[in-house]
Amino acid sequence: MDDRLKRAIRRSFERAATTYDEAAFLQQEVARRLDDHLDGVVVDPALILDAGCGTGFAFDLLKARFPKARVIGLDIAHAMLRQANARHGRSRGWRGLLSRLAPTAARLAPLCADLERLPLKSNSIDLAWSSLALQWVDDLEAAFRGVHRVLQPGGLFLFASFGPDTLKELRAAASGVDGFTHVNQFVDMHDVGDALVHAGFSHPVMEMEHLTLTYSELNGLLRDLKAIGAHTVKQGARAGLMGKTAWLRLLENYEHFRQDGRLPATYEVVYGHAWAGAKDRLEDGRQIIQMKMASRKGGLR
Repeated sequence: MDDRLKRAIRRSFERAATTYDEAAFLQQEVARRLDDHLDGVVVDPALILDAGCGTGFAFDLLKARFPKARVIGLDIAHAMLRQANARHGRSRGWRGLLSRLAPTAARLAPLCADLERLPLKSNSIDLAWSSLALQWVDDLEAAFRGVHRVLQPGGLFLFASFGPDTLKELRAAASGVDGFTHVNQFVDMHDVGDALVHAGFSHPVMEMEHLTLTYSELNGLLRDLKAIGAHTVKQGARAGLMGKTAWLRLLENYEHFRQDGRLPATYEVVYGHAWAGAKDRLEDGRQIIQMKMASRKGGLR
């Protein structure tokens, strides 16, 4: 992904910071379902990375499950982190006094950085969590290698992302209306699993489900996408607004999907988790092979 596109994604989420929570009901539901995947998993992290934390919705989930852990909330958009810090950061007055008197309580440390270039020490994180941020990554395997690098040996990586069926109705309706791309391409679940293995993770487990939102009009869906900053298309987007003719064709095409008076918007949600294992690979993916050399008495023969 070139720097221009990266800046466009950052600007989109910067602008959406104040409207995100009101429209992010799907994102919040996916975070809750991702948290459910920790049921039965034996892990007691001291330091958690929330990669792509947005406004910090998942922090309450992580705090409830791991009350003594510290959480690093990483996001590419500084405005998102301001919202997260306003919700979870150390406050003034009696609430701030209580947080200082309870140093073991979960705390949020905001970090403005790129998920694809994690500025964290190797082997420093016990649990890496990422809910609906990986779909914005350009090189998924490289991002996985970065997460693998910062995880402690045996650390857990838990994430949710979008699969290829996401917004399939919008993609089909927009196909051919003006020659531009209007919906991002999403990585297949099996390719995500392969990328985990290539990045050095062990025992990957992948699951998938379809969630569908419905709207009375197409404008409602497009407003929600804009409100959460997800209206930016990674490749092939047009520079300006859609023309009137193309817009009318889009509306007409989407009407073909109307059922029971509502327009559906399908999301394919991919859940995955994997373990960092014994960390027997270098950062470039090469495997370390240890050889024991036994010495013989009596010299060479």
